[in-house]
Amino acid sequence: MKILIMGLSGSGKTFLSKLLQKELSCAWYNADNLREMANDWDFTDEGRMRQSSRMRAIADFEKQNGRKVICDFICPKKSSRKIFDADYCIWMDTVKESNFKDTDKIFEEPENFNLKISKWNQYSPSEIAELIRNV
Repeated sequence: MKILIMGLSGSGKTFLSKLLQKELSCAWYNADNLREMANDWDFTDEGRMRQSSRMRAIADFEKQNGRKVICDFICPKKSSRKIFDADYCIWMDTVKESNFKDTDKIFEEPENFNLKISKWNQYSPSEIAELIRNV
């Protein structure tokens, strides 16, 4: 199962991912870490699409090998979310602005998601993990 945790920078994607990885005993990939390994800090539309494809490739590998995988990245556009093709999507809607105004401008609120988190005390990591397990 491919789990996408998406939202603006500073929304808590990575923090939640770390907690959920422990709850689900699964693989986890962070977009910044993958960009660093690829030495690819291109945030143009083309660079963002390439990043979505990169995240998908690694998540597909995990899924094909029978593992759950969490990928956390901004995934700002509908087209980038379509490329990633998540089985379960968590939208971290905890901030309305980030430190990256260019990203804020292009961010499209998702229409399709499984769980929207608007405030930190809304769900515990174990509650979220249970929701995912029940899919």
